[in-house]
Parts: sequence; C-alpha cells; structure tokens
Amino acid sequence: QVQLVESGGGLVQAGGSLTLSCAASGRSISFYHMGWFRQAPGKEREFVAVISRSSTSTYYADSVKGRFTISRDNAKNMVYLQMNSLKPEDTAVYYCAADSGSYYSDAKRGYDYWGQGTQVTVSS
Repeated sequence: QVQLVESGGGLVQAGGSLTLSCAASGRSISFYHMGWFRQAPGKEREFVAVISRSSTSTYYADSVKGRFTISRDNAKNMVYLQMNSLKPEDTAVYYCAADSGSYYSDAKRGYDYWGQGTQVTVSS
C-alpha cells in the first residue's frame, strides 16, 4: 500500500507556472505507474498526465500537451508536475495517483491509490 500527499498548489496568474509535488510513503513508487488527474468544480475528474515505472514513457492529455511535464524520482519516492503557460481553465484540484497495472493508463479506474489533492487556481 502506498500513501500519496500532493503539495505545491496555489494561486497564479494566467501565463504563470507552478510545480506540483507528490510525496509517496509506505512502498516504493517504482512498483507503480504514476499519474496526475484534476477535477474542476462541477466536472468529472479528468486525466492530465502519466509516467511509466522507469520514466521511459509519458503520456499527456491534449489540453496540457506542450505546457505540462510529468517527472519522477524513484529514489526520493517523488512525482512532479511542472505546469507552464497556465490558463484559467487549468483551475482545479490536482490529484496524484498510483497504478499497479501492467500498462500505464489514462483511466481513473486503473489507479489503485490517490492523494487528497492540491488546489490550483489560475486567475485571468
């Protein structure tokens, strides 16, 4: 079992940048594909990005491709989401999640563990 805690959210102006961090404990994240999801008020939780166990593969939602970068440090048990050129529509609670499956996925149901989320607000 792994526990996940996100941090780094906050209020930023459009065009600005933020880096979210996800600290894992209980088990090494090297056993998991790691993903970021987000949920805006009144909307479903949606996929943002995923990184494979050994960082060999990443995959992004079209809405963030070219602006966001997911990375991980298995030695530190950390996952990161660098967010650049932020837009008001990026405003949401951002969640870190761990997937023990064979293949990385953009589907919520594939993820076994979730953090509590961190709020990102982008002002126009």
